Amino acid sequence: MNVRPISGASVDARAGRNKGRGGTGLLALILGVLLLAVTACGGGGGSGSGSEGKGEGKGADSSQAETKQSEAVVSIAPKNGARSVDTSGALKVSAAKGRLTQVEVKDAKGAAIAGNIAADGATWTPSTHLASGTKYTVHAIAKDAEGRTAAEDSSFTTLTPENTFLGNFTPEDGSKVGVGMPFSIRFTRGITSPEDVEKAIRIRTEPAVEVAGHWFGNDRLDFRPEKYWKEGTKVTVDLNLDGVEGREGVYGKQDKTVSFTIGRDQVSVVDVKTKKMKVMQDGKTIRTIPVTTGKPGYDTWNGQMVISEMLAVTRMNGETVGYGGEYDIKDVPHAARLTTSGTFLHGNYWGGDAFGNYNASHGCIGLRDVKGGYDSDVPAAWFFNHSMVGDVVVVKNSNDATVAPDNGLNGWNMSWKKWKA
Repeated sequence: MNVRPISGASVDARAGRNKGRGGTGLLALILGVLLLAVTACGGGGGSGSGSEGKGEGKGADSSQAETKQSEAVVSIAPKNGARSVDTSGALKVSAAKGRLTQVEVKDAKGAAIAGNIAADGATWTPSTHLASGTKYTVHAIAKDAEGRTAAEDSSFTTLTPENTFLGNFTPEDGSKVGVGMPFSIRFTRGITSPEDVEKAIRIRTEPAVEVAGHWFGNDRLDFRPEKYWKEGTKVTVDLNLDGVEGREGVYGKQDKTVSFTIGRDQVSVVDVKTKKMKVMQDGKTIRTIPVTTGKPGYDTWNGQMVISEMLAVTRMNGETVGYGGEYDIKDVPHAARLTTSGTFLHGNYWGGDAFGNYNASHGCIGLRDVKGGYDSDVPAAWFFNHSMVGDVVVVKNSNDATVAPDNGLNGWNMSWKKWKA
């Protein structure tokens, strides 16, 4: 029998095949273990409801971490872009489901409008009127119960009035005046909303002193302290009248600041009986001057009168005050007006020896002077040169009544109680 021995190569090949099968099994075993490990690591993270549930849980946590939208709702009236808006009563800001924390209203120049947030945080209202023909922007912020904020922005333009009023005032800006000078403003139209107009006028003083306004009729408003101003007081008046509806359909147009200073304290007292005037500064008499006052039937007013105008020379015609034909003097020197009705303290070059001796005028207070007023040493010139608008002249012991508070700048003849009433 022919027996062929098994070659090494064949044996090796078979062994290799056996090795190959064994290796394949081992590899399969390793891969199975790894697959099991991956599946185990995935845990609930793989497909399936458990895995999906876990994933959704992570998503829900992330959403809760984010800030939810505020429940507060801010409302602004008038609506955004509105035009011809009323200057008073139209602007309102409110918050629902929250509280207002900030409201800013500014004009085109960046000037802010003051206002107040209500105690409950529900509303904001301006503390003043708005100017006419002006664009305003509004920025408001509110917070809900969770402290989350909501904001709203808007803009609008106020009306441009067809009818307006002005206030003509005294004293002038930058002037120095006497201790009796009120701030007096006369309006070009009768005012039917006096509280709104008066509220729009602010008086500031240094040093601080209470100042109150008083209306004379419907077109004049004066401001003064209880007693004469103190020397050196600085007075600043803010006329915030632009946009104020003084009467139906008629609006103010002034936005102006006026400042004036109180000069030295000078008060002169005229005694009709003695026919003398004492000129006092800081309560001390600096000169006594003989005078002549109103003759019987033309008596000079009693009371406190403020110099409102000073004229180096003026014409005085009796026809302008109801004394037609009695006098017409074209060159009265050194005249200081005391009343609107025509009472002056002035130089008199035609009075002869009346000064200090008898009363001869038609109601004015006369001081000796010369024609042309050229002599600075005569009493009238001296007084004129030592006086200023706002100085006080008090007349006493006349047979006439006390001058009316609105006859000139003479509100000092009214008690403080009545002045403020």
